Amino acid sequence: MISNKVIKKMPEHKQVQGIQSWFEPALRVLNEIHEQKKLSLRKKGYDENNAAVTKIELSQLITRRFRITIYLADQIVSSLVKSNAVESFGGYVKPKALEV
Repeated sequence: MISNKVIKKMPEHKQVQGIQSWFEPALRVLNEIHEQKKLSLRKKGYDENNAAVTKIELSQLITRRFRITIYLADQIVSSLVKSNAVESFGGYVKPKALEV
């Protein structure tokens, strides 16, 4: 994974690669939050398929967990959405459902 200062000094294609290097850790964080949201809905008696995470919540947690800037975290989240690595609707995201 690459830090903020290093990414800003890179050519554009290298910046994209730098952001994509955060995909796996960001997806792990998203899965953790999503499971917490599902558990919360299950406890309250609601359909757990409605669980989703706000993009802001995800980027803030990524920022805190990995000690990166909020700008870079937002870039990671938007890149995840653009690459269809996550389901996105409005201001919410959730992990893609695994197709068997």
